[in-house]
Amino acid sequence: MPTEPLTEEQQEIRGLIRELARERIAPRAAEIDKSAEFPWDVVEVFREHGIFGVLHDEEYGGLGASALMTLVAIEEISKVCATSGLIIAVQELGSLGIKLAGTDEQKQRFLPKLASGEWLGAYALTEPGSGSDSAAMRSEARLDGDEYVVNGSKRFITNAGVAGLYTVFAKTEPSEGHSGISAFVVEASAPGLEVGRIEPKMGIKGSTTGEIFFNDLRISAANLLGEEGEGFKIAMRILDRSRPGIGAQGLGLAQGATDYALEYAKNRETMGKPIAQHQLISASLADMETKCEAARLLLYKCGQMIDDGADGSELTKISAMAKLYCTDVAMEVTTEAVQILGGYGYMQEYPVERMMRDAKITQIYEGTNQIQRLVIAREMLRENRAFLLAGVG
Repeated sequence: MPTEPLTEEQQEIRGLIRELARERIAPRAAEIDKSAEFPWDVVEVFREHGIFGVLHDEEYGGLGASALMTLVAIEEISKVCATSGLIIAVQELGSLGIKLAGTDEQKQRFLPKLASGEWLGAYALTEPGSGSDSAAMRSEARLDGDEYVVNGSKRFITNAGVAGLYTVFAKTEPSEGHSGISAFVVEASAPGLEVGRIEPKMGIKGSTTGEIFFNDLRISAANLLGEEGEGFKIAMRILDRSRPGIGAQGLGLAQGATDYALEYAKNRETMGKPIAQHQLISASLADMETKCEAARLLLYKCGQMIDDGADGSELTKISAMAKLYCTDVAMEVTTEAVQILGGYGYMQEYPVERMMRDAKITQIYEGTNQIQRLVIAREMLRENRAFLLAGVG
């Protein structure tokens, strides 16, 4: 892997995003957290500067889709505001089903509005009784002429109520478990789609997380993604490519907390010298920085593999590893940052307590880290490594 994996053009885009994050988003971060209101002004900044275009091909109005560049964008924004970084991550999550399984007509119809940011996207898989066990979902879609009639509900849906487009999963064959699940593109304006409770949360408070209901929702059969029964396969292919985005959010939080703690430790003095010069503090800072860099190398490798066309078990494994490690690092590093700031770190006046609260969800959504460990171990057990032991006595 090259020392600098980004092209010159991508480095310029990163510089633009970093500048926008510092000048336009960072000053809003505390208020977004305090008000718990969705930051439409941040969305407008992304629209004005074409940031959503990073996720899409030029054919659909984007800058040229790059998984690596998407991860970089999420990371840079999440350094100052995890809620704002999540907007980019979920835009990718909500778009991927169309990119991976959509027809040419579906791509031409939907992707330009997602690339411009006119529409925000959302991904509706989780239900009250169906989280990691998607086969237990109860939402159903019944074909009626040239329309599907959808009934059911979803829970913990990011962008509920603000999305213009939802990728929705429902059973077309209720008795067939995973193989009975199908995927659909549903516009927010469709009659029969209702947004329910928006959840109050520990962190990422400016992001809406809520329920959506389907009450005899009618959508055209042309909104089916792929074929009937392919929904679970599509969902897993999406998650293989979207989970690293949550890893990028976690990495951004960790690096942002490290940078803030470092600056604080250089200026805060005890016993006649900056606390950064005390061995225990300097050791903590060194560990934080090392973990961030290790996480970045793993995450960027995953992004490059996606851009190079990796698929199947190889991608599943490294995607889970990137999500797992980056988000565990986020929790460890933000907690340590609070400790370095001491009593000040516990106060809302300083951003590290917000970063710690925001970091916790990264270990939970897009597949809990316990599930990521099961996925990684499962893929390891499928690999043939016996040749490594040849000649070992």
